[in-house]
Formats: sequence, structure tokens, C-alpha cells
Amino acid sequence: MFKKRNSILLRMIKQLCVFLFCVLGSINLTYAQGKIVDRVVATVGSNIILQSDVDMQYSQNLVQGMSPNEDFKCYILQQLLTQKLLAQQAVLDSIEVSESEVDDNLNSRLSHMSRQAGGKERLESFLNRSLLQYKEEMRTSVAEQLKAQKMQQNIVQKIDVTPLEVKRYFEGLDKDSLPYFDTEVEIGEIVMYPVMTKEEKESFRKRAEDLRKQVVDGSDFGTIARLYSEDKGSAMAGGDLGFSTRDNYVKEFSAIAFKLKAGEISQVFETEYGFHFLQVLERRGEEVKARHILISVKPTAASLERTRLKLDTVYQKLVDKKLDFHTAATHYSDNKETKFNGGMVTDQNRSTMIPVNQLEASVFKAIDPLKAGEYSQPTLFQDEGPGGKSGYRISFLKTRIPPHKANLEQDFAKIKEAASEDKTRRKLSEWFESRRNSTFIAINEDFHKCEDLQIWFKPLNEDSIAATNASK
Repeated sequence: MFKKRNSILLRMIKQLCVFLFCVLGSINLTYAQGKIVDRVVATVGSNIILQSDVDMQYSQNLVQGMSPNEDFKCYILQQLLTQKLLAQQAVLDSIEVSESEVDDNLNSRLSHMSRQAGGKERLESFLNRSLLQYKEEMRTSVAEQLKAQKMQQNIVQKIDVTPLEVKRYFEGLDKDSLPYFDTEVEIGEIVMYPVMTKEEKESFRKRAEDLRKQVVDGSDFGTIARLYSEDKGSAMAGGDLGFSTRDNYVKEFSAIAFKLKAGEISQVFETEYGFHFLQVLERRGEEVKARHILISVKPTAASLERTRLKLDTVYQKLVDKKLDFHTAATHYSDNKETKFNGGMVTDQNRSTMIPVNQLEASVFKAIDPLKAGEYSQPTLFQDEGPGGKSGYRISFLKTRIPPHKANLEQDFAKIKEAASEDKTRRKLSEWFESRRNSTFIAINEDFHKCEDLQIWFKPLNEDSIAATNASK
């Protein structure tokens, strides 16, 4: 008993030392020439969270369009506390992240933030530092975030729900507050894009060649990209695509990007999106940072009519039952996302049942007059991808479920997903409660008013009480 009390006391002394170190450290960090530089705002175990950590993430959210709101820093600190708990356990469980994983995450973030800010220069001006400096400052934090994510995945990865658990979950819901689902449909599509002749595409190639000549003759690549590139995703950033591996590009693009040396500008080349030319900015191992300018190929009236006639032939075979939809989609459709799924459209959760209010207007217009099992005639459309390609589409209405209150028969998949999420939340809640009760946590009093943080202000647990008694 005496040894146990001694060990508890020793642990409390260690925690107190850490706390005092953090307090003293915060005093040294906080005041310099009469103004705040940095300070410790929370301690989790042997790790600290600085005011600068909170402010850095707050700045990121401002860059991405959030309105200024000081209360949001409470939420950020709550997320950082959670991250620290997970990351500490990740270290104990020997969970690692590679440098390439950290680089990929940082590059993706900076690329997104640059687009949101309207370019690298504007982002650097907002952050008051170069992106290279910002990237290095964020490296440790991002590595910790990735470890925390992997740890959380480890905690819940084996969670599954049986049909019986789904049934019990549903039966436990308040029947008066069950969700009411709008009309849902199960739809398929066969898409065809025009195949243009070399002659039909020549004017678009010439346009790309003219822009390349302007760059080669001294015009600024970024300015030309912002003015004329038809890749909406990168044009605002001067055509900058950030660092990427070969797998992130279509094969024609990667073949050229990974062949050029830094600073070189490619010849004009063609991909499924149109005519491009690119400049390699930097090479780093198996990654390349490039920027490009895209000129999309707009289909001619003649190419569109050829496509309509071809797809109309497929439509007649479907209506005459000479061809089933699954086979037709697999054989004829140009949409790579749906053709290998028998033409069936899925939502972000891979469900084929889609609320009608989530459909594109053109798709809803095509399937609205159909009965289950019927097809729309070929309809002209324009997609939302790079270049906004135009084509023709046959829509297939497989199932239509009228508006209804949730029930197991019609909504089993959605109820199962909700049951799984509920089980996952409970598992994580139990894990966090266990770690909070066994980990020394101190939060600066300036944050004690935060509603998001109330769960972290817990009473002394049994070990803490025993240690207190032992020290008397």
C-alpha cells in the first residue's frame, strides 16, 4: 500500500513539475518588450499547446473564408486537446507517419489555401510569411494531426453493426422524431462525348500555341494562366498545381511533367481535357511541382450531331429490349465513374439511393417524367469537370421511392449507417473519457468560459485524490 501511494505521489510530482515548467515557460514566452509574443494555453500530459498553435489554425480558417469570430478559438483549442490525446497514444502504439505523407498533406493544404486566397502572393501577404516558412512551421503540427487520425482509425476500425444491432438501434429511436425522407431515386446513365476530327480541333490547338508563344517571348506565365486558362481549379493560382506524384495526373500530362527539368516549358500537348502546355517549377524525388494553361476543346455542331445519332441507336436498342442497360453502359458509356458500375450513379457514400434534391437540374428534368424501368431520350448536357465538356446522356430510372417516414424496410442502409456512426461515437467517447481521467490536463483560465471546453474541466479522479491524501 505504501509503495502504491509513493508511486501515485511520484506521478503527481512529475505532473506538477511539468505544469510549473509550462507556467514558467509561458511567463518567459509571453512578455517581450511589453507585448504578448506567445504563451502556453493548455497542457496535456507532457505536451503543451501554445497560443500560436491556436492562432495559426484560426488564420487558416480565415484564409478559407470564415468570418472573424474569436469564440471559434475555443473550438480550435478543443480540437487540439483531442489531437494531443490521440497523438500521445499513437506514440505509445508505435504509429508512424512518413515524411512523404506529411509533404502530401501540406502541399494539398497550401494549394487549396492559395486558391481560396487568390494566389500564392496574396496568401503570403495574409500570413505575413513565405509559404516555405509557413510550411516548415506547420510540419510538426501536421505530422501530429496525421498520427492522431491514424490513432482514431485504429480505435474504430473493427467496429461493425449486425442486422440485429440495426434493428435494436431503430427500435430505440423516438418514433415521434423519426426523419422524414424526401423522394429518392435509383438512376443510371450512359454518357457519350463527341469525338472530333483533327481538323475540328485545330483552332483550339492554335489558340494554345499562341498563348505558349506569348510566355516564351517574355509574358508572365501566371498572368497568362489567370487570364486565359480554362482549368478553373488552377487558373486563380496562376496555373499552379502544387506538388504531385505521377498518379495524380492523366498519363499524357505526367509523361511530360516528369520528363522536363525545372524551369522548362513544354510544347503544346493534348489530353482528354483539351490542349495544355506546362512549366515545371520544382522537382523533389517522386514529386513534381508544375503549372499549366489549358484550352478546352469545344465540340462543333457536326461532332455533337454525330454523337446524338450514335447514342440514339443505343436508346432504340434499350427500348426494344435488344440490349440490357448494364451491358449498354459498360460497353458504350464514356463516364469512367459509372460505366464499370453498370451505369448506376452513387452518392458520396456509395449509395445508389439519391434524394431528388441532390440531383443536377438537367438529370432531374430527364428522369422526372419517367416511370420505373424507363429511359430518357439522349439529352445534351455539360459537365462540371475541367473544361466543362459537353455530351449526350441517356438517363435510366430504376427505382423511385415516394416521400416517407424512416422505416427498416425501405431505409435499412441509411439506418445501418446511422447505427454504425452511433456505435463509433460511443466507442470514441469511452476512449476519450478513459484518457481524460488518466491524463494530466491544465487549461489557461482565459479559456475557462468556453462552452466547447467544459467537458475538459473534470473533478479530481480517484488517483488524484489518493495522491493528495498521501501528501498530507
